[in-house]
Amino acid sequence: MSEPSKTFRVGLIGTGRISDIYLRNIKGFQGVEITACGSLHMDESRAKAAEHGVQRVAPPDEIIADPDIDAVLNLTIPAAHADVSLAAIKSGKHVYSEKPFVTDLTEGRYILELAASRGLKVGNAPDTFFGGRWQTLRKLLDAGVIGETHGVSAFVPTSGVERHHPNPDFYYAAGGGPLLDLGPYYLAAMVFCLGPVARVAGLGRRRAQSRLIGNGPRTGETIPVHVDTHSLSLIEFENGIAGQMMVSFDVWESETPRLEIYGSEGTLCIPDPDPGDGANVFHGPVWVRTKETARWTMRPRPQAPAAWDIAENTHGLNFDARGIGLADLAVAVREGREPRASGALGLHLCEVMDGVERSGELGEFVSIKSTCDRPPMLAETSETGLNVDLRAVE
Repeated sequence: MSEPSKTFRVGLIGTGRISDIYLRNIKGFQGVEITACGSLHMDESRAKAAEHGVQRVAPPDEIIADPDIDAVLNLTIPAAHADVSLAAIKSGKHVYSEKPFVTDLTEGRYILELAASRGLKVGNAPDTFFGGRWQTLRKLLDAGVIGETHGVSAFVPTSGVERHHPNPDFYYAAGGGPLLDLGPYYLAAMVFCLGPVARVAGLGRRRAQSRLIGNGPRTGETIPVHVDTHSLSLIEFENGIAGQMMVSFDVWESETPRLEIYGSEGTLCIPDPDPGDGANVFHGPVWVRTKETARWTMRPRPQAPAAWDIAENTHGLNFDARGIGLADLAVAVREGREPRASGALGLHLCEVMDGVERSGELGEFVSIKSTCDRPPMLAETSETGLNVDLRAVE
């Protein structure tokens, strides 16, 4: 790896739809720059570079080999995550990958071992738990607002992605499905709030063997389904808290809250979002009701950190801060610590989801062998540009 520079230089590999939010947001974080991008579809990469002002477009192999790049941002499809991450680490680069971390646990363990042996950092999405909604939830929990926590429920009902995504094939291929696509957001939030998982059980169902694309140039095309599209999980945390989660591509409508945490003195709730919103985003309210109160009260989204000001002016209160995990990885490299959205967290979530799938086949609980640290909250004051102002929830 090249000598550390004032700017953390990132090469982006994979310029599909998800890349736009990273390319747009990274400009709002201090000391991080995407200096090159590329993919297997170079015309697409050139268009993204022109739109977002990226200096250089190059094939993935050239980006990985470039000694002037400090880290690779891996936004490839899930099946390619491990290969790209391994190649980057072998080239001496830090890695931040989209979720899921890997589709094979053995490969995931090897990635972490290889990175550690070479003094490199590995980060992994989702980083939505950095957002004000989830930081508020954690702060209320740690303050004991609902007493001793004993349970958690998450409900993620959707009707699938083929209505809005022009190329939804990989969502229904190995490494896709609602558990691996939606599950990481809620499992990461649970681990952030409650700690790592000890064992799981699950059931899955595939409603149909094919889906019909309803968006873009392939409208009307039928694609095969190779994964379960409705998943139920039971989750026992290392501290004994009991949880449940439903994630689905087979639900047309629902009024369930997206996440609730239950304590001896009350309940915290992430409510059913407004149309077009989702609990797998950074912003939004947290509702609180205790045995001493007669109604739900809202704890509003905290103010954004100063480093988000440019993006806030563009996006207003609906700012999606995706990419803050990459910015935190850059700070972690400078400070010699582990990133909050760490590879260890990513691997733990993958083992949890793998356990849910295997449990359905085995008909029994599956113990989770890996563990991870409960990610620390963002500092209320910091010079890194990653601080969150929590005064709004006092």
